[in-house]
Amino acid sequence: MRLRLGALTERFRASLFLVPMLAVVAAIVLALVAIGIDSRLGQEGADLPLGFTSTVESARSLLSTIAGATITFAGIAFSVSLLIIQQASNQYSPRVVHTLFRDPFNRRVMGLVVGTFTYCLLILRSVRTALEEQGDPVIPNLSVAIAVVLGIATILAIVAFINHSAHAMDISNILKDVEDESIAQIRHEWPDADPEPQPPSPPRPTDPAHTIRFDRSGWIQQLDMDKLARCIPADTIMWVDAQPGRYAVAGTPACALSATPDDPEAVARNVLAAIGTGDTRTMQQDVSFGLRQLADVSLKALSPGINDPTTAQDAIFHSVAVLSELLRRNPPALPEPHDDCGRLVLVHQPTHEDLIRLAFDEVRQAAAPMPTVCIYLLEALGLLTEVAENGTPDRRDGLYRQAELVVAGCAAADNLPADLADVEHAYQARFGPS
Repeated sequence: MRLRLGALTERFRASLFLVPMLAVVAAIVLALVAIGIDSRLGQEGADLPLGFTSTVESARSLLSTIAGATITFAGIAFSVSLLIIQQASNQYSPRVVHTLFRDPFNRRVMGLVVGTFTYCLLILRSVRTALEEQGDPVIPNLSVAIAVVLGIATILAIVAFINHSAHAMDISNILKDVEDESIAQIRHEWPDADPEPQPPSPPRPTDPAHTIRFDRSGWIQQLDMDKLARCIPADTIMWVDAQPGRYAVAGTPACALSATPDDPEAVARNVLAAIGTGDTRTMQQDVSFGLRQLADVSLKALSPGINDPTTAQDAIFHSVAVLSELLRRNPPALPEPHDDCGRLVLVHQPTHEDLIRLAFDEVRQAAAPMPTVCIYLLEALGLLTEVAENGTPDRRDGLYRQAELVVAGCAAADNLPADLADVEHAYQARFGPS
């Protein structure tokens, strides 16, 4: 149940359909309420201030105009949104589309537009002349006045949408959104800053007593730790090979058990039900996905087709902000046995060395022929050494190792001696003997 709720929440947050659908429902309710109030005020409508009182012809004309204009803009808004997503995917990285889909502003504007259209249609249907059925004119002045207010709000929303869309393709805004979402997820998954070092977990045996294999392929998005612990027999250790952010392949090991259960098929079924998979990778329980997105933007910017070192620099320093948050924290402590029966579930967590390599390995390889970008990388690594100064050796040593590889890669890329000297000077200024 927890996995389904988390999956639905993530799907709704990335959905372009939910908010407009809710807006349509709200518009239907508002129209029914407004028509009901107007019917109590009188069939010919009550006089309203500020010139809101209408005739049948003016009411129909006004409602038709608002409905036509809003549905036209709805098509434009959806087209612009999809164009922005496509452009960002081609220009920066397909991974950043994940962030753009979650932009709540565009969905709210679309909701207002389609809601106003729906409301105007329903009110337009209720306007009648004396020649139509029942022989009495119906002019819902209050309902028409609300339509005018919604129309004005829609015009303002259109202006705001254009302004927002113009800034949506600013790479600094995109990277900042990725950084903020990544840091929020890191603080949720790794809540304690620099807790006491934990003892090493029992190693996974090379020949476990029992292995459970995936029955489907997909991106691992969530693990329900409590449910996993309840699945296994008493006094059993489970080593979970799956971790959020990894792609599960049907037939490969999902986890290993230290003891063979009495009913292996039932245990396997329950274990796999506690591992949430999906078609796309998400940040749910995945502290490394933000670094993956930022590294992809850097790689795209350094590709020959784009050749934009400044965007690479921007992405590199946003990676520093995310990685510094990780370097200040340790992975969650080893779990205690789940209950008095001695059940223990162990999930592999990425080490700080893994995260440093994820952030820099591919980027420094692509940047080797670009001495200026190599200097950016050395500056970024120098900033991270300040964060990791009091950390464990795997943090400091990983950063120093990356700095050495940046210089070595630049030297091997056949750059001009003067450019290589600048890179070596940058290295000595940040990592040389003090």
